[in-house]
Amino acid sequence: MCRIFSFYHEYMHVLLSFILFIFIPSPALHAEEFNTPPLSYTSVAAYHRSLPRIHAILDSKQLSFGAPVFVRIFKQENELELWIQNQQHYKLYKTYIICFNSGTLGPKLQEGDRQSPEGFYQVGYNQMNPWSNYHLAFNLGYPNEYDRYHKRSGSALMIHGRCSSDGCFAMTDYYMDEIYTLVNEALSHGQRLMQVHIFPFRFSEQNMKNHQDSPWYPFWTNLKEGYDFFEDHHIPPVISVVNGRYAVSSPASIQQLA
Repeated sequence: MCRIFSFYHEYMHVLLSFILFIFIPSPALHAEEFNTPPLSYTSVAAYHRSLPRIHAILDSKQLSFGAPVFVRIFKQENELELWIQNQQHYKLYKTYIICFNSGTLGPKLQEGDRQSPEGFYQVGYNQMNPWSNYHLAFNLGYPNEYDRYHKRSGSALMIHGRCSSDGCFAMTDYYMDEIYTLVNEALSHGQRLMQVHIFPFRFSEQNMKNHQDSPWYPFWTNLKEGYDFFEDHHIPPVISVVNGRYAVSSPASIQQLA
């Protein structure tokens, strides 16, 4: 478990969030969507600190601030990729080095095993935590439907700052300012859920061969279906769970072009 959500801080900052929403001149704080992520001094400060460098990268890649985002994590490579939608497809915005990630290759199975999860997760506005004791954070939504089917347990699995983790994916605060701001902005401008795909490694032919004797090889082969879909289309697939396996299908946007 990665315990970084403070309910005390949440309630203490309700009034602050209301004040910030009214008085801070920021696009992220004046979204048209009713269900917008919560605010704090930390998240607003992160927004303004990171905005110049965010816009520099967005402009260089012809991407839009507030467009839908998508995240992939590779545990062996210690990398987090953030992708941003560009018209129909997604374009790589930046690859970040993960500062700290506990555990070994393989999924999280139970509370307290210090493992970080593997699989397909979703993040909505109510999973954003600007009051985190670890700078800024968002909850990955573990356990998901697949995890519950396989009786896996655990809670409060996050991507967060402070470079310290016990089952989460920890970033430097500098990187987390940027990641949190981009995710927050996308959710504030209409993205209902952001997909987060977590893999043990990049599913190259050589990596699969290197790990073919692992007891998790069948599970990883299933994850590879989602990995391959995005590699082929640069659009996140629709993920469901059927008979205890992940099922990967095309979103409507691709089907309409067929």
